[in-house]
Amino acid sequence: MNVSEKIIIVTGGAHGIGKALCQRFVQEGAKVAIADLDLDAAQLLATELNTLAVQCDVSNEDDIKNLVTEVEAHYGRVDLFCSNAGIALGEKDLATSASNQQWQKNWDIHVMAHVYAARAVLPAMIARGEGYFLQTASAAGLLAQIGDAAYTTTKHAAIGFAESLAITHGDDGIGVSVLCPQYVATQMIGMGDLEDTAELAPGILTAAEVADAVINGLAEKQFLILPHQEVERFRQNKAKNIDIWLAKMRKLRQNIMGTGSNLAI
Repeated sequence: MNVSEKIIIVTGGAHGIGKALCQRFVQEGAKVAIADLDLDAAQLLATELNTLAVQCDVSNEDDIKNLVTEVEAHYGRVDLFCSNAGIALGEKDLATSASNQQWQKNWDIHVMAHVYAARAVLPAMIARGEGYFLQTASAAGLLAQIGDAAYTTTKHAAIGFAESLAITHGDDGIGVSVLCPQYVATQMIGMGDLEDTAELAPGILTAAEVADAVINGLAEKQFLILPHQEVERFRQNKAKNIDIWLAKMRKLRQNIMGTGSNLAI
């Protein structure tokens, strides 16, 4: 998919990866709607990019419906819906220690928000015979995130829904890509939105580098967009022998616990 002249919604678009996507899409000639719970930050970025800002709680289906209605009224259609908003709450110790409320919040934002977005735009996309979804999951959706079972589980579910979209609607002209980064210098991992790669440890990408990978992945219509190329090797190792992979993950968990890290592997 070439994003030039496309109408694109980006949720979680005011910060981190979402912000970098908005900036890069505009640079490529797209018209972008920046959707975020943080309306002030969204409006600030919209002023910078001369585009549209909309407040949206992606866990609320009515908010997503209203978002799509506003964008269609402003731009006429939605070509690409980027479901990018996400959270990382972590867990105290046990894989079951996150509260029911935390599990539900992960489910609503990481899974149902994608479902709500598809419900809102699929009919018009199918009627036109074209449309695209970019859904931000995580390397954790293919592998695991140590210290956050709810995050891992819901990111796996997000990829499952993306696969269903691609299988069910690929022949309707609908494209689907899933973005699965590993470590990215954003507020989510407590780093702020760093841009200078000299400040980053090996293996950590800037949000701008992730946006570059998205542009390339969309152009090639890749289902899995993997900014960290090593994730594919990890995925293959997991598929080849799950028992060995789990043993290595347990050892890795032992090594990092107590360091304050919250790592997506």
